[in-house]
Amino acid sequence: MTAEHQRLAVNQKKLIPLEQWGPYLSERQWGTVREDYGHFGDAWGYLPFDQSHYRAYRWGEDGIAGISDYFQNLCFALAFWNGKDKILKERLFGLGNYEGNHGEDVKELYYYQDNIPTHYYMEYLYKYPQNEFPYDDLKNTNRSRSMLDKEYELLDTGVFDKDEYFDINITYAKQNPQDIFIKIDITNRGDKTAPITVLPTLWFYNRWVDTDEVKPRITFLNRTSVKVTHKRLGNYYFYFQHPDDGLFTENETNMNKVNGTGGESIFTKDAFHDAIIHGTNRKKLRARKEGTKFSPVYELKLKGGETKTLYCRLTNRADDKPFTKGFERIFNVRKQEADHFYKTILPANISDDLKNIQRKALAGMLWSKQYYHYDVERWLTSSDGITPVNDGKTKGRNNDWTHLKNQDIIAMPDKWEYPWYAAWDLAFHCISLVMVDPEFAKHQLLLIMREWYMKPDGQLPAYEWNFSDVNPPVQAWATMEVYRIEKETSGTGDIIFLKKVFQKLLINFTWWINRKDRKGNNIFEGGFLGLDNIGVFNRSHNPSGEMLLEQADGTSWMGMYALNMMDMALEIAKHDKAFEDTATKFFEHFVLIAEALNSHSLWNEEDKFYYDVLRIGSADPMPLRIQSIVGLTSLFAVSIMDKEVFYRLPDFKKRIDWFENYRAKNNRYWPNEEHGDGEEILLSLVKKDRLIHLLNRMLNEDEFLSDGGIRALSKYHEANPYSVTIEGTRYEIQYDPGDSTSNLFGGNSNWRGPVWIPINYLIIRSIRKYGEFYGDNLKVECPVGSGVYLNLVDVSKVLTERVVSLLAIDDKGERKLNGNQNWFYKKPGNEKLVLFYEYFHGDTGCGLGASHQTGWTSLVADLIGGSRVKSEELKEGSGHEIFFEEDEEEAY
Repeated sequence: MTAEHQRLAVNQKKLIPLEQWGPYLSERQWGTVREDYGHFGDAWGYLPFDQSHYRAYRWGEDGIAGISDYFQNLCFALAFWNGKDKILKERLFGLGNYEGNHGEDVKELYYYQDNIPTHYYMEYLYKYPQNEFPYDDLKNTNRSRSMLDKEYELLDTGVFDKDEYFDINITYAKQNPQDIFIKIDITNRGDKTAPITVLPTLWFYNRWVDTDEVKPRITFLNRTSVKVTHKRLGNYYFYFQHPDDGLFTENETNMNKVNGTGGESIFTKDAFHDAIIHGTNRKKLRARKEGTKFSPVYELKLKGGETKTLYCRLTNRADDKPFTKGFERIFNVRKQEADHFYKTILPANISDDLKNIQRKALAGMLWSKQYYHYDVERWLTSSDGITPVNDGKTKGRNNDWTHLKNQDIIAMPDKWEYPWYAAWDLAFHCISLVMVDPEFAKHQLLLIMREWYMKPDGQLPAYEWNFSDVNPPVQAWATMEVYRIEKETSGTGDIIFLKKVFQKLLINFTWWINRKDRKGNNIFEGGFLGLDNIGVFNRSHNPSGEMLLEQADGTSWMGMYALNMMDMALEIAKHDKAFEDTATKFFEHFVLIAEALNSHSLWNEEDKFYYDVLRIGSADPMPLRIQSIVGLTSLFAVSIMDKEVFYRLPDFKKRIDWFENYRAKNNRYWPNEEHGDGEEILLSLVKKDRLIHLLNRMLNEDEFLSDGGIRALSKYHEANPYSVTIEGTRYEIQYDPGDSTSNLFGGNSNWRGPVWIPINYLIIRSIRKYGEFYGDNLKVECPVGSGVYLNLVDVSKVLTERVVSLLAIDDKGERKLNGNQNWFYKKPGNEKLVLFYEYFHGDTGCGLGASHQTGWTSLVADLIGGSRVKSEELKEGSGHEIFFEEDEEEAY
């Protein structure tokens, strides 16, 4: 067993399978709903980036390459100044939603280089220009561009053209759970000598401002150490090498800058900013010997190509010699342990480039863990000390979610662009997480179903901008994927986990039935369902009060949900017969949904495709003939059931036989197909003939199939836009392969043509399952027009190769995702850097949207696949020293 697997085994026994310290610091706290106390629900405007350095946050902290304990009592991150910027670089810069021509967007170069589940080893790379950071250029140029233009990125400004920048590599290596060594390598990538000021900063999350909590302190010990005192956390010691200066202040809002009411105090959140850049009060900050924010200051000059290294240490033990001879060895040992851990996970039979992609995808997913704090009831009824409690807030966003009291570590979609959880994103995250940390993956799935998340009526919270929005119900599917993957590697399935999930999802499934099937006919609505601008109009807001939108995807998702719940109940029933009846219930419900999808007007016989159908009053139903993934979601509900299940569960078999005979006698729809040998049964929403029709569209390069996978909207609509007029208003949709040209849902995401990896993952998994059933009895032309016919397993492999090609390096040393930035990533030292974008251009494969969405884009790690290491292989010795000073099982 590797050293990391040993540590994970210890965590597995904990109530919450977490390390006390990890990368739990957000990369953006400003501009979030949680920090918005204003009258108008304008989160971007209430606390913008320009105020983030002098206003203390109420619900969390942010920083660059930061860490915190799992209650975010104490935080550590890096700050920098190149001698030319107008602000201290304490956090990543980006544009707010209405500053960018395609919504919010981070404008920095940073990379998650490595991480392991216990965070005993972590690497993060930040690239900082030596010339003035182009804040104004980025703001002004993006503001001047329209939605038809490309975004103006940091690499477009020319600030990196001559390699006049620093590579700052931050590495963490734990000695034990409460003893963390920190290495900061600063490299001058240019030819000329350049200055840089580095501030390794330690501070407390401000909980004392509006509570009775005792104010914690950081106090001076000597020139190279301070002591941390916190009632909950206990005592910690921060050691650092000889600095040029040391500054103390308070993590409190500078009210003078907010509204001129702050009095004479100079010890505010932004004090370091003023002291470093303007020299303001620097002597007083130096003379102060305690505070809630502290930093040693290193003023460095680096020759061209030179690297300088700084070391820090954060520990709960006092140490007279914190940096004893040979202490650097901890970084090598932990790196070796990380290498050995990933050697047991990554397949050996793939290229080094694919191994690099897979490891960085998983490392990025682990870096995306974040402390998330939001008590809606307290937020609604309290002030931030700037704006009084007001009706705009108490009667506005999320006012009916007062039960929601979140304070957890959650795997975020992107800690800058989406520093908040989303229900369906989190389900996808767990597919990647289970590859490295099954216990944490299961914990995350269960977490969002707990009573401090799930509404009493059974609704799961969508995301903080509107918890009442509806995401696709993929939790049951993700649960079965996590269960399957863990069972493949450990040899044992976690039935208790399945039972816990099943009981909660029974409530959620019932909510869907009661709330989203308005007519009670198993045709479902749901609104945008996570697909932002996929509709010709905003599907969450009907253009007409008399309108009913019967959704092909809402109905298909529910068919998938019912089938997944049946599969889960059957698996549990093998161990507990009490669940046999519920398996029957979900089977019968699946049949009814399948009948509704295929017998109503959602299937268009002329186009051989599933469409949403619009009903307005007594008018004839109107199919919205948009060829998009809305119609392809019908492929996702597929399951293969071995007939052994019938013999082990006789009551289930008896009921199914009766139900089938009844429906056959009454000439009613029946979904399953059987092999000739009778050993397996296929259950799916789509019968074989319709499956072939859908595949003929999906595998056509003039329609859905791109070089990088399946497009969200068919390229057919490039030359054939679709429009509809409703009560005098004309709506139109056309193929848009790049950034969004629509402002629906903020305009920062586009589902009208690009490739989205989570949807491709679902398609690939489903097509493969069809292929496992049909074998060579069903072959289709792939791509259409090529003359090549493949069975569906091989089709799934073709799709996988295309998706992986988005990130893989080609013969020219380029990656599709880098687009016109390949010039930068071909430079020495940058070749292995990989960003995991939110989505990809439907024609070129260039990365778009959020640039660090290793959330669901990390699914590429599972697609790369390969042989997973079995549990017996993990029991072998690690071959590496475990460099501990104390028992890993010591509680904290």
